[in-house]
Parts: sequence; C-alpha cells; structure tokens
Amino acid sequence: MPRPRAHASGRAISMTAARVAALHVYPIKGARGLAPDSAHVTATGLASHGAGDREWMVVDATGMFITQRELPRLALVDVAAGPGILTLRAPGAAPLAVAQAATGPSIAVEVWRHRGRGIDAGDAAAAWLSAWLRAPARLVRFDPATPRACNADFVGTSGAHTYFADGYPVLVISTASLVDLNARLQARGGRALPMNRFRPNLVLDGLPPYAEDHLDTITIGDARFACVKACTRCVVTTTDQDTTDTGMEPLRTLGEYRMDERLCGVTFGMNAIVTAGAGSTIACGDNARVDYRF
Repeated sequence: MPRPRAHASGRAISMTAARVAALHVYPIKGARGLAPDSAHVTATGLASHGAGDREWMVVDATGMFITQRELPRLALVDVAAGPGILTLRAPGAAPLAVAQAATGPSIAVEVWRHRGRGIDAGDAAAAWLSAWLRAPARLVRFDPATPRACNADFVGTSGAHTYFADGYPVLVISTASLVDLNARLQARGGRALPMNRFRPNLVLDGLPPYAEDHLDTITIGDARFACVKACTRCVVTTTDQDTTDTGMEPLRTLGEYRMDERLCGVTFGMNAIVTAGAGSTIACGDNARVDYRF
C-alpha cells in the first residue's frame, strides 16, 4: 500500500520482537481513558466494552470541539464503559450514566478541519458537563453518516478513517522513550512524568528509545498497524492529569532534541492506522512484531 511518510523513507529492512505493555482507550476525547487488559481492534482504532476510542466528544454551543487545551478540568472526568452504558464521574459530582447508543438529534460539529455531525447525548449529559467544566458544553457521539477520512498526505489511498481523534486511529509509544525523556527531565532537576501525559493507545516494551520514529508496521496476532506520521505534541502534555496543574514540561525539554522542522513541532510517539485484523482482539503481554523503515 503506497503512502507518503512524515518520518522515514526507503525500504523496510528488519524486524524485531516487542511486547504489548499497555493498552488505552479514550471513549470521550480529552477525558480520562480506560486501561483494559485487552482491546477490540476496529478500523477507527481500539475499543473496549463497546466504546470506541474518541467516539465521543465534548462541544460548545456552536458545535466546536472542546479539549483540555481550553478547559483542563476535562482531565478529571473519569469514564467507565459497561454493557451499553458510559458512566461519567468527577470529584464531588454525582455519577452520570449515558447510553452508548445515543439516539438524540444529529448536530453539526467541528474538530480541527473536519466538519461533520455528532449524535447529541441529551440535556442531562449537557447539564452535567456544563456544571463540571463551568462552561456551556454538550456531549456528542460520532455520527457515522459523515465519515472522517485521515489526511491522505500520510495515509495515501488506504481509506483510513477515524472518529474524533486529533487525526489518526492509533497512537504508539515505547516505554523506553518515556524512560529516556524522564532521565533528561530529572537531570535538569525536574520530575519524572507518567505515560498518561501523552495519551497513547498502544504502549510497547522491548524497543530502544524512540524506535517508533522508524517503525513501518506493527503486527500483533491478526492485527496490523501501519505507522504513518510522527505525533507532534501540544500543551496538553504540560497538564497534570491528576490535578490539572500546568507547567513548561515536557515541551521545553522535548524542544531541545525532538523538534521536527517538517512537521513544525516537537514529536513524541507515532500515529498509526489499522491495515489488517479489524475485528480481532489484542491484549497486554501479546508479542508484537515490528518492521522498521529507514
């Protein structure tokens, strides 16, 4: 499958064994995620208990997406997924159950350059989120009637598409990359950061630091992921996911050695698309074969 690549060129030349260290699914864009032992693989990314990654999104009164960039308190919204239900919790707030099969009106929504539609989750969800975020907000579920294609500059003619993720279905990070970053932070008197600052979907053990920069494909059982674009990082990484406090790190340190001039930003992690195995299941501890491209 030919496709342009932002992070590498040339031919795949080697393969290495790795292991799935962790899986993460974020049903609501910007809110806390799930860390399941196993996840269902779909064309739009990972799913757990019927909830797809970034299948839901918080929007303002105009339908514009809201994230931690604008309202850091979204980081404290905890989401649990059960049969047919999402349960939202936040400190001091009563839990709210939302039907996964939202049947409200389809409204116009916008996320980055995508103008599509979202199925409104109703007034109770809107009131709960508005009270917690201290700003008018509504919850919407992705309306499949308006598919969202990934950027063809990076996925070519693959037909890859996603829900409300920033751009691609799966974000991959190796544990060694975070270990290296934390060593740099601590060397300058800072503190180590947890992986949740970077909100990955697939965390891999057994790779050298930043090996994901050069990954071509990742194969886990029947599932195959094609790595298509390095992930440029934003101010969300500077927000403590437990307190909403913000600072300069890790962007200050990453900027010293991870600036990508082609992408006009600092990178950490690799965006991927699903090219095979939709419908399969992957689990923590699974072996992963990775192919490199340099």
